[in-house]
Amino acid sequence: MRLRHHDGTAVHLGYCTNVHPAEDVAGIVGQLDLYGVPVRERLAVPRLGLGLWLAHEAAAELARDAAAARKLRAELDARGLEVVTLNGFPYQGFHQEVVKHAVYRPDWSEQARLDYTTDLARVLAVLLPDDATRGSISTLPLGWRTGWGPAEHDQARRHLDLLGRELDGLRRRTGREIRVAFEPEPGCLIESTDHAATHLSSLDPRHFGLCLDVCHLAVAFEDPGTALDTLARSGIPVVKAQISCALHADHPDTSPVRRALAAFAEPRFLHQTRQSGNPLAGVDDLALALAYPAVLPGTAPWRTHFHIPVHADPVPPLATTRPVLQQTLAALFAGDHPGTDHLEVETYTWSVLPRPPSTSAELADGIAAELDWTRRELSALGLRSIG
Repeated sequence: MRLRHHDGTAVHLGYCTNVHPAEDVAGIVGQLDLYGVPVRERLAVPRLGLGLWLAHEAAAELARDAAAARKLRAELDARGLEVVTLNGFPYQGFHQEVVKHAVYRPDWSEQARLDYTTDLARVLAVLLPDDATRGSISTLPLGWRTGWGPAEHDQARRHLDLLGRELDGLRRRTGREIRVAFEPEPGCLIESTDHAATHLSSLDPRHFGLCLDVCHLAVAFEDPGTALDTLARSGIPVVKAQISCALHADHPDTSPVRRALAAFAEPRFLHQTRQSGNPLAGVDDLALALAYPAVLPGTAPWRTHFHIPVHADPVPPLATTRPVLQQTLAALFAGDHPGTDHLEVETYTWSVLPRPPSTSAELADGIAAELDWTRRELSALGLRSIG
């Protein structure tokens, strides 16, 4: 979907396909018919944006074979689907039985991360619609915080310098501008906008910026307006924003709340949990937060990195951080100019919810409902749909 900000900027809105498990090109094309087209039809729009996730083998195949990339572009066009952004955070195996910390490897100190992101940029230059201003790729925030020292920092900087040169060359060869967006996440080297200002302000904003995942922002108990001001002062553009909500729990020291939280302590993904306060306290997974004896005292609200569908509420006494999402959208779009032009609903956790969808049709219903909620919120901020 596309919407128009009152300054004339076209804002692209889609959903991230990392919710689907396909990791080869044939599987990706199959999911277009299983989910992409039904979601578009439910929304009654002529075209729907996909934040496409390509695992590294699929990205490498498409980067090697320009004809295959053009064929994928044709498959998208034929179905009224378009791609202006790629999710380049998970490298592979995002739907295996246990993911947890594996999603952070390879990190930016490793050659494989540079190769993967370079492949994604080359593929995106082919997939971009002819009238799209630019493309974006979200990526991990350098790496997980442990095991990162001066050697890793120096190697990561060399890789980013090489990537910047590749993006510049790609722009000169193809005329397509691709920017890479680092996504702060709890537990990583960059987990807040303050960390982003420290680590990213020296990078060329023509090629690099931030992916603002609103779930992660909320888990860090960051104020959206203050966060965006920090980025602006540091010269770091918001290349894309991921529309997402975290799990929120008041009174986590009570038995009903802890029982409700336990239903979300599942084994596949990492669910970092933070407790409100100064300084912010936290642990790297919800199961650790619920362990006895308590690691977190539970005397203040908890927020957990579990992407909850943005339009829906968990069963009480739990809630979501939807108010933070609404504040973030207002901070991005209520002003004279939009804070970003790429939006991606990223609820990859549908399959591990306590009550997951039981059919592909139910999942398509849920994704469409999330996009419709987001579209209505943007319309209330003055944006208008243009297709």
